[in-house]
Amino acid sequence: MTQVETAYGSVEGFEQDGVIAFKHIPFAAAPTGEDRWSEPKPPPAWTGVRRGDEFGPISWQVVATEQGVLSFAEDAAPPVLDEDCLSLNVWTPSTEGSSRPVMVWIHGGAFVTGSGSSPIYDGSILSRRGDVVVVTINYRLGALGFLNLNEVTGGRIPSTGNEGLLDQAFALAWVRDNISRFGGNPGNVTIFGESAGGMSVGALLALREAKGLFHKAIPQSGAAHTANTVAQSIEVASELLTALEISPNSNLNKLYELSAEEITRVGAEVSAKLPWMCYEPCIDGTQIPARPIDCVANGSADDVAILVGCTRDEWFLFGVMDPSIQNMTQEDFDRRLSLRNGRPDLRALGHSYREILARGDDSVSFADVWQTIESDRAFRLPGIVLAETMNARGKSAYQYLFTVESPVSGGILKSCHAIDIGYVFGTNNLNEGTRRFFGAEREHIELAETTMDVWLAFARSGNPATDKLSNWSPYNKESRSTAIFGLPASVENAPLEELRVLWDDQSVQSAIGSL
Repeated sequence: MTQVETAYGSVEGFEQDGVIAFKHIPFAAAPTGEDRWSEPKPPPAWTGVRRGDEFGPISWQVVATEQGVLSFAEDAAPPVLDEDCLSLNVWTPSTEGSSRPVMVWIHGGAFVTGSGSSPIYDGSILSRRGDVVVVTINYRLGALGFLNLNEVTGGRIPSTGNEGLLDQAFALAWVRDNISRFGGNPGNVTIFGESAGGMSVGALLALREAKGLFHKAIPQSGAAHTANTVAQSIEVASELLTALEISPNSNLNKLYELSAEEITRVGAEVSAKLPWMCYEPCIDGTQIPARPIDCVANGSADDVAILVGCTRDEWFLFGVMDPSIQNMTQEDFDRRLSLRNGRPDLRALGHSYREILARGDDSVSFADVWQTIESDRAFRLPGIVLAETMNARGKSAYQYLFTVESPVSGGILKSCHAIDIGYVFGTNNLNEGTRRFFGAEREHIELAETTMDVWLAFARSGNPATDKLSNWSPYNKESRSTAIFGLPASVENAPLEELRVLWDDQSVQSAIGSL
């Protein structure tokens, strides 16, 4: 057992697989009562020593546990849901010294589910392998974390819709002020996250309150295109108040009196009615002055090293959850690609995709083509645009693509959304659930080692190239150098280029990244 004195009190860590784990450390006060939609505040100091052997409560969410093909917790008790969820977890090889790189993980889950305590985010393997300090965090989710009430209440509840993102920045401020006591270097902090976590990383590149709190960023399957406009955030808030039968001109105390469970439940019902992922960071004009990618184009990330990428077949995970697409006809295909939700008509692009993908392979279905288009539109192209934007500013960004395929259900998921996580953390061989989804044969174990070494090299120096991927260079429009995480890993120039160039048409570019 090891004790560390933080700025707010003492914590006790416990040995876990060769490293010391400190779980459930508060980094902010409970956002309850009148603070429900406030910016995060420092936690109260405590006396005595907090035991760090168990994870803390997680943010309120409708789906509290991972299900289906992403069920990785075996025989685990249901997590505790609580507004008092703003805590983090630290894994460190030693509390001696203060020179180790720090890697702060931001979990995904569409900004409505997830936590930093998921088994696949266990930081012990990565920490031990790279002699780094790994941190995972919780943040407010859904209507409690990403609801702009300022506009509809005339400022009486001044939330901007970025409270969950501000929680992330507050955790990074805690890291800056305390991580040296855990053996970490506050001057060498890498943020990384997947899906909504990757989109959070992209948004933090633009967030005023996060400036200077991190030095390297790895947005995985999410770049810098995800943010609500003020108009969108007003629509979400108005729909929620209507569903709760609260007039914005009435006494708003009911919003504080309702349980977090009720707000979360109704918030999810509102989300299901709206045609986009409605709980996400907000372009409020101050905290986030413009779309994150436009902020990057104007220099907001000039002092941050970036490694960005995705999986090749992202949408195949979502497709298996949507039986309606499995027997997709040409008519269905065209309908899905036609003008909707402010997107341009993508039918011409869709037909080009089908022509390319079906070349020499008559088994390619309309569903396969549509899922490939969505994978590129929502994930691959935003990452490419981020890398190109950094390159245009004379800054380095590295690009990667995961092509390793999930063995589950005979390979139906291909190289789907989330397949990278087990390799980044080395948790692909954690239990039967992870082995089934990620794969755990010798070649999968070797790929996990290669992946961890790349992420660790980047966290240490800002250059992800390793002995196995020594010819990997920063991304530019000439070579489009990309690390391919397949079996085995390699470096290619301009992978899937024939599909990428279809998006150069300005008539379809506004569709990139929208969810």
